[in-house]
Parts: sequence; structure tokens; C-alpha cells
Amino acid sequence: MISDKKEFFGGFALLVGFFAVLGIMFSPVFEGKNALDYLDSLYNTISKGSAYYIPKLKKDVADFKAEPVSITITMKDQQQAEKTALLFTKSGASAEVSGSGIKINGDFIKILENCLEDSDNMFNNNGGIVSGKYGYPEKEVLFNWWQAIKVMDKEFGKQGKFREMKLLSSISKKGVECSYNYYKIIPKKITEKLGIVVFSLVFYVIYTLWYGFAILFMFEGWGLKLSH
Repeated sequence: MISDKKEFFGGFALLVGFFAVLGIMFSPVFEGKNALDYLDSLYNTISKGSAYYIPKLKKDVADFKAEPVSITITMKDQQQAEKTALLFTKSGASAEVSGSGIKINGDFIKILENCLEDSDNMFNNNGGIVSGKYGYPEKEVLFNWWQAIKVMDKEFGKQGKFREMKLLSSISKKGVECSYNYYKIIPKKITEKLGIVVFSLVFYVIYTLWYGFAILFMFEGWGLKLSH
């Protein structure tokens, strides 16, 4: 039995309104996107401006003292190995492919400089330069860099080259991964979208409370009370 119809139906009306707004949020009415996709895109454009670590990484590489690298890495298959080998030959190193393995000999610094050059072009949405350089899709190039660095990191661990491992880890996370994830995103300053950002944060709080009070009023109107 409903003990307080006014409170119960007031809560029910709030719940109906909540789901009506939810339906609008999942409709493509925000520049052709639903609210979640639109806000995800918005926050990506804002965060990209503060995620440009490549100039700092380039300086770290320039200051790094390293011996020539001689290492064998194993990729998923021969096709990936052949494509990945191009990354090293374009870096001035020798890269001999045997099955899924690549035997690499060359200047470690030049390899990293080439990796950062590709990452920089991708971060600045110049993917055509990267794909033209290697002859296959630019995102695949960065994926192969990421995969190669991952395997090199393990091999350096076996060789006890921990300084090289630390530098590779920074380049992978702050260079290659950032460039891959932010590719084709146009960076914007938060001041350009400050109104929408503030509204979205305030709305999130209000919308959460909206649902909570709707359930609370319905339960209390139904006769359920919280006590201690």
C-alpha cells in the first residue's frame, strides 16, 4: 500500500523525468553525437594540449649517452617483422629479418630520435608524412613502434640495461601511446569551452542527486523508512 501518494508520485515523476533526460543524452543531438561521446571528445581535445611531452623526451634522448645497440626482437609474425624492420632501417640501423625475428644493430639514439619524429608527426595529426615514409598506414606504424619498444625493453632487462629500459618506458608511454591515442584530435584550450565544462560537471552532480531523490521519495511514499 502507498502511504503517501503525493510523495510517491512526486518521486515517480522525478524518475520519469530522469529517464526522459537519459533518452535525450543517448540520442545523437550533440553535433551528431550522443552526450557521452560528445563529452568524451570534448575532454580529449582539452587534455591533448597538456599531454605534449615529446619536446621533453627529445631533450632526454639528446642528453642520453648510450652504446650502439645489438639486439634481436621477436614480433607476432613475419609480416609484422618485415614492416617493423623498416622502422629501424629508416633510423640508420641494420635490421635483418628471419621469420618473426629481427636482428638489429645500430645507433640507439638515432633509433629513438626516429621514433620520436614519427610520434611527433602523429601527435600533430601529420599522419600522411608517417605513412608515406614507410608505405603502410600511420597508426600501424605507431603500433609497431610500441610493440618493438615493448620487446626491446624485455631484452634490455635480460642484458641489465636499466637506464635504457627507463628511457624506453617514458618514450612508449608519453610519446608513442599519447600520439596514437590523440591522433586526429584537434587540441583546444579549456577557456574556449569553459561554459560547457562547468555545466557538464554541475549537471553530473545534479543528475546523480535527481535519481537518488526520486528513489527516496518513492520508497518513503510507499511507506519504507530509513531508521537506526
